[in-house]
Amino acid sequence: MNFLTHLECGMCSETLEPDKIWNLCPKCSKPLLVRYDLEAAKKAVNPDAISGRSPNMWRYQELLPVIDKKNILTLGEGFTPLHLAKRLGSELGFGNLYIKDEGLNPTGSFKARGLCMAISRAMELGITSVSIPTAGNAGGAMSAYAALAGMEAFVFMPKDVPKPFINECKALGASVTLIDGLITDCGKAARKEVEKYGRFDVSTLKEPYRIEGKKTMGYELAEQMNWRLPDVIIYPTGGGTGLVGMWKAFDEMEKLGWIDCKRPRMVTVQSDGCAPMVKAFHEGKEFADMWQGAKTIADGLRVPAAVGDFLILRALRESNGTAVAVPDEEIMESTNLLGQTQGIFAAPEGGATLAGFIQLRKQGWIKDDETVVLFNTGSGHKYSHLWD
Repeated sequence: MNFLTHLECGMCSETLEPDKIWNLCPKCSKPLLVRYDLEAAKKAVNPDAISGRSPNMWRYQELLPVIDKKNILTLGEGFTPLHLAKRLGSELGFGNLYIKDEGLNPTGSFKARGLCMAISRAMELGITSVSIPTAGNAGGAMSAYAALAGMEAFVFMPKDVPKPFINECKALGASVTLIDGLITDCGKAARKEVEKYGRFDVSTLKEPYRIEGKKTMGYELAEQMNWRLPDVIIYPTGGGTGLVGMWKAFDEMEKLGWIDCKRPRMVTVQSDGCAPMVKAFHEGKEFADMWQGAKTIADGLRVPAAVGDFLILRALRESNGTAVAVPDEEIMESTNLLGQTQGIFAAPEGGATLAGFIQLRKQGWIKDDETVVLFNTGSGHKYSHLWD
């Protein structure tokens, strides 16, 4: 059973039928969100029914947008481990610290969730050619699922991204174009070819379905914590799909009756070399200004402008959360500390969440008795040059 009903604009609330191909809202050019008949879903599925299913993100299939099971593409994405970080917590004098390790997904990052969903739904809608601008991990994930679907894949990357990201896309059969600039410049180049050749754009929040894959992190986290959410979630934020997706998942789960009304305080962490969300949050703005001169060792955080900025900022404020910027030096120190205490070879984006946690503890924003979850969004293997 599937309970998909319509698409809704996250800004102007325009509603659209879901069985047509859409990118952004045709009325205001803002991101579209997938909506479901949650009252009907509540009667048809419950946590007990889910508990015996395969340990991947498709265990929540009634709340996902792929209608026909034959269109589900899977490499085993999702249901990544949630570790109680005992040694790290002991080192930091904090007892309830958890790490959700997304680096164990196919293609080595959380991007597998969103691109698996986007490509599965694209296949269901008859799309045969897909395009993405990427800082690395998203390109690899799109290439993998496009290969599984038999689609053409076109990837646009900054030419200075680490070589493993480029090689991964090529090995998976994608056409790779390297751009002298940032991911925003890659987006411009990709758009020109999308318009010229009729490819489907799966850029972050420029189509409705990547967020549906990412929201499964929220469903999993609730299930792994016995349907109780933590006090704080700390998340590394570039395009912000995962943070927005989890916030959407929490709302859906409350309406389904799976969790109560308690919400975590959501925290965005960015590098101080590229922190548009942090700046906008503390200035009280609804939209973020383009960050000039973006620079950081964490390629996934080198996003000077995000199309879903208002959705990220909305989630932070609705949750009574916050946004912090951390220097690259602290990102590396924290990445190493994760490895040395917990045996997790984290991407620097994951290390950034620990650096943010340490900063917020010093400020007293996180209390001793609270439960905190850090998200490591990828594997450190693609960043091995940082340890040369």
